[in-house]
Amino acid sequence: MPAGDLVPEAPIGVGPWPGGPAGWPEDSRYDRDLLAEGDRRNVADRYRYWRMDAIVADLDTLRHPFHVAIENWQHDMNIGSIVRSANAFLADTVHIVGRRRWNRRGAMVTDRYQHVVHHEDVAALAAWADAAGLPILAVDNVAGAVPVDRAELPARCVLLFGQEGPGLSPAAIEAASGVVEITQYGSTRSINASAAAAVVMYEWCRRHA
Repeated sequence: MPAGDLVPEAPIGVGPWPGGPAGWPEDSRYDRDLLAEGDRRNVADRYRYWRMDAIVADLDTLRHPFHVAIENWQHDMNIGSIVRSANAFLADTVHIVGRRRWNRRGAMVTDRYQHVVHHEDVAALAAWADAAGLPILAVDNVAGAVPVDRAELPARCVLLFGQEGPGLSPAAIEAASGVVEITQYGSTRSINASAAAAVVMYEWCRRHA
């Protein structure tokens, strides 16, 4: 097809509420600006026109009891993508371990709907998890790791992911009560960190959600 004949993509989301202000819903969860101007956000249809805080409040009634923790020593761009997957699989909270600042580009603003907390180091995360009664499961393809499809995966747990390349630190492996890996079949030694996180979160949801 010639370039001039390309059909422009339809805009994401929905336009203004049909019928104008006279037909606006009275439910307080709706945002009047979105009703008037349309909702082009990347949200599920059930949340169209809702205020952001209303969406978060509703998600809080549905969140799954697993947490996601990510070591942040290298300002890894994958962190944002992992946060986005945590939102998609409705994790309770994302824990950033190490540097407080992290690359939000890959999150695609989903961090606005996801609880995100910071821990100075692995020891601080481990202390928090112990107080909360949550086992830490490290995800890395190291010696002794159990394939995630055959591993014990508690309903309440912290899934701990490392950096692209070096993986988890020795301190993170030591803090974990178990280590799981993803079975691979090709020539590469590892898969992308954010892809690995999505696979493990999906496996948790397959069993428990």
